[in-house]
Amino acid sequence: MSLVNILLTRSEVTEFEPFVHGATTVQFSQLSSERPLQIFDGAVWIFVDWVLEDMAGIELCRRLRAETATAGAHITMILDDNEPSSRKRALDAGADDYIVGPVERRTLLDRVLALNPEINSQYSPDALQFGPLTINLSSYRAYWKDTPIEVSPNEFRLLRFLADNANRSMSRAEIVTGLGKGGEQIDERTVDVWIGRLRKAIKAAGGGNPLRTVRLVGYVLDL
Repeated sequence: MSLVNILLTRSEVTEFEPFVHGATTVQFSQLSSERPLQIFDGAVWIFVDWVLEDMAGIELCRRLRAETATAGAHITMILDDNEPSSRKRALDAGADDYIVGPVERRTLLDRVLALNPEINSQYSPDALQFGPLTINLSSYRAYWKDTPIEVSPNEFRLLRFLADNANRSMSRAEIVTGLGKGGEQIDERTVDVWIGRLRKAIKAAGGGNPLRTVRLVGYVLDL
C-alpha cells in the first residue's frame, strides 16, 4: 500500500474524501503559506493557486523549493489564464507544471494519477541528509554519522520535523501540529518529554546536544 498526499492552497480541500486507487491511497490536506509545514508519510503533490490572500503563488512556490521538506515535491501551479507569460513565470519560480483553474477534487486526482507519481516524481526520497545526521524514511532509522540513533516512531517523526526546520525555533504548539497531532488533545508539556527522550538518544549516538531550548519560545535543532 502506497500513500499520496495532495496539498492544495484552498480551504475546501479539507472536505475532499480520500481516494483509493488499487494499492494507492490518495488523501487531501490544505497548504498555507505559514510555517511550519506538517510532515507527511508517502509522496507529496502540491497545487498552488496563482493568487493567494497573503502573497503571490509564485512566491510560495519559490519558498517551497527552498525548504528541505518540499524541495523535491511535485508542484503544480494553478493559473487564472493560459497566457504564455504566466506559464513562464510559474516554471521559472520552480513549478514542475501548471493547469488552468478552476479545479475540483476530480481535477486533482486526474492530474496526479495520469502522471503516475510513483514512477515520475522524486518527492518521496529514501533518505534525508543534514550534515552528520541521516534520516532514512523507508526504514524509520536515523544515524549520527554512522551510529544509529535509537528512537521510537514518534521520536523519529519529531527528529525528522525538527531537521526539516533546522536552525529555526519551533514552539511546542508548532511541534504538535507539525507531527500531525493538532487534532488530538495533547498537553504541550508532553513535548518536553519527547524532546528529553530525543536528546538522550542523540547524545547516546555521539551527537552531543544539538537540541537547544529557547526560553519562552520552544526548541531549535542546531545543525
